[in-house]
Amino acid sequence: MTALAGRVVVVTGGASGIGAATARLCAARGACVVIGDVDDAKGEALARDLTQLSLSATFVRADVTREADCERLIQTAVSEFGALDVLITCAGILQGAYVEIAELEADVFQRVQDVNVRGTFLCMKHAVGAMGDHGGTILLVGSGAGVTSRSSSVAYGTSKAAVHGLGFIAPNHLAGRPIRVNTVCPSIIDTPLKRANVEDQGRVHGWSRAEIDAAQQQLRDPEGVARVLAFLASDEADYVEGTVFTG
Repeated sequence: MTALAGRVVVVTGGASGIGAATARLCAARGACVVIGDVDDAKGEALARDLTQLSLSATFVRADVTREADCERLIQTAVSEFGALDVLITCAGILQGAYVEIAELEADVFQRVQDVNVRGTFLCMKHAVGAMGDHGGTILLVGSGAGVTSRSSSVAYGTSKAAVHGLGFIAPNHLAGRPIRVNTVCPSIIDTPLKRANVEDQGRVHGWSRAEIDAAQQQLRDPEGVARVLAFLASDEADYVEGTVFTG
């Protein structure tokens, strides 16, 4: 349980879902964790809970669509813990589910790209600068949507395909720095985002409350994805390249 001892890890979207599970697990495995999120209450509560367990964690309010917030998030890791070793980008939204292309508002499409794609890029940009020549690990949370499967949302599927593309292209643009980039593509994980998506699915298809509840009960524990991310953040994953798909 000390596989990440001494590592400094930034987790965006770290207040809930996969991000929160990952922040907890990385801290439990010895990392100093910086939790970035727009949800102050949940983010501060998680950091406080981890600190009370004698683990190293701090919360930074960060809207990943704002470059200044992304820069401050990364610099907090450096100023409070002395370095940045790992960036894990869990921040993401899903909007426009079950809306046909002809009916999808351009503002909705752009909002999803701003959070999921621009936010990932901005955090990566400043993480690369902070890692410098000593290098590190960047883990992008994508999705099967837009990569190996379709999506209920044109905007979401497009954005996750772009995140996957960013992870594929980025290693060739790191100026020889020893930075490993992996993209992790989860499937049906029990997160607030996916639960809301199941609600939309039920509404569109006329499901009963019992049918919606049953579908939500089939969602998988975010802890499983957190274990994959924590492994990839460790030296044990030095030989892992490219994209990792999970259940």
